[in-house]
Amino acid sequence: MQDSFPHALELSKQGYNAFALIYRPGAQTACEDLSRAIQFIFEHAEELQVNTDGYSLWGGSAGARMAAWVGSYGTAAFGAGDFPLPAAVIMQYTGLSEYSEGDPATFVAVGENDGIANWRVMKQRLDGMSALGIDTEFHSYPGLGHGFGLGTGTVAEGWVDEAIAFWQRQLSDGDSHE
Repeated sequence: MQDSFPHALELSKQGYNAFALIYRPGAQTACEDLSRAIQFIFEHAEELQVNTDGYSLWGGSAGARMAAWVGSYGTAAFGAGDFPLPAAVIMQYTGLSEYSEGDPATFVAVGENDGIANWRVMKQRLDGMSALGIDTEFHSYPGLGHGFGLGTGTVAEGWVDEAIAFWQRQLSDGDSHE
């Protein structure tokens, strides 16, 4: 909650619709919960007054892996309906090495002093994704550990704006997510 609510509030302040998800523990159940939440938003978009075109998934730590997996495999793989993949996945302080050529564009923000998730794992992942032609952007911040949130008052301050710009570039590049 210390990550998702401030992130959602910041996105909302910048004019974006944002949802925070409290999910069950465990990789499979978390991905199921996120997939069902996406299904709910798509099925109730008019009622919620939201545009689902070119959406992004954001997450930190375990939530970042969840966002990446749902972004890679899609909602149907986790028991929900078959809905479009996100235009971008925004990941913060996690370690995930797996990727595929079908992964969405991915932005990563990590601390170089993270004692939980080594930033080099994400750097290698994004390098591999880039080699496949997937748009990526990687930011590592010296001195920061796990859980720097919005980065306010740190060397990471402004990363949210960079992530939004990255996401918006995916929409303006004329790709299939529009």
